[in-house]
Amino acid sequence: MSNNKKEQVTYAKPSRSDITRSVATSTAVETGQPSARVEASLEAARKKFAHLRLA
Repeated sequence: MSNNKKEQVTYAKPSRSDITRSVATSTAVETGQPSARVEASLEAARKKFAHLRLA
């Protein structure tokens, strides 16, 4: 007999800072800029448009 029970796998949701760091390092590798500079520009853009919400 086969066991047809499916195991439910749970994953940890990444934090906003984890996502920002990941995007910044990926962009830095592609553009050749320091990752700290890219991360700072992402945070500045986020703060600049913080009052806007997606529809």
